[in-house]
Amino acid sequence: MNTPGTTLVIGATGTTGRRVTAGLIAEGRRVKAAGRSATPVAGAPAVRFDWDEPATWDEAVVGVDRVYLVPPIGSSDPATAMLPFLRRARAAGVDRAVLLSSSAIPAGGPAVGQVHQALPGLFDQWAVLRPSWFMQNFTGSTPHARSIREAGALLTASGEGRVGFVDAGDIAAVAVRALVDERTPNTDLVLTGPQALSYGDVAAILTEVTGRPVEHRQLTFEQLRDRWAAEIPLEFATMLAGLDRAIADGAEDRTTDTVQRLTGRPPGTLRAFAERELA
Repeated sequence: MNTPGTTLVIGATGTTGRRVTAGLIAEGRRVKAAGRSATPVAGAPAVRFDWDEPATWDEAVVGVDRVYLVPPIGSSDPATAMLPFLRRARAAGVDRAVLLSSSAIPAGGPAVGQVHQALPGLFDQWAVLRPSWFMQNFTGSTPHARSIREAGALLTASGEGRVGFVDAGDIAAVAVRALVDERTPNTDLVLTGPQALSYGDVAAILTEVTGRPVEHRQLTFEQLRDRWAAEIPLEFATMLAGLDRAIADGAEDRTTDTVQRLTGRPPGTLRAFAERELA
């Protein structure tokens, strides 16, 4: 195998991208940080990249032999931009691709599932990361974080369904291994934390850690869809509300050993994450 060159990290300022960038640099790897604002991350040189502007693609892939792919945010049809880019990247010499997808979307499924399905035909070395819901969904400016601060509540249509919430740091650690290890996974990897928790469980943990009461407030599918649609396109809002309905039906009630197997350490718990964020 060729000596590893430079990794292009798309979405390098994002939740997983900045962690992947930092992890690669810690491994002594060269990184090109790609994003709309061309912002350097963790000391990595930056290049402007926009999925909607093919004119930005060629410079991004110059001198690159592997790529970490974060799909365009909010797009219901990311394959329209991603597949032409991936063909261009392959022609430019990229031979390894690691795609961030979702545990809820299989190969050939909607949205990024179409990119997942195409990836093995484009690259000999590849992996698709399919993480469960991020623990980071409860922090920052996310809808859950806002409702916790403003109403002391988590608002979902997930019923008593459970989710194997996973820390973005663990997702990034797996991505780094998939990008740098001599043997690529050449498969999809479902990533979870160590426990499957209901949103009621999450509310109880956040209450204990923060000392502020947090409750889980149940919404109907329609109520959640309309809540999302106030901020994002209706089609995307409907899809997101549908994911909550799938949680209620048990679709995310699982844990995997993927983080332990690929990184050599267990995934972090939600309690440890909340304590770290509070500190």
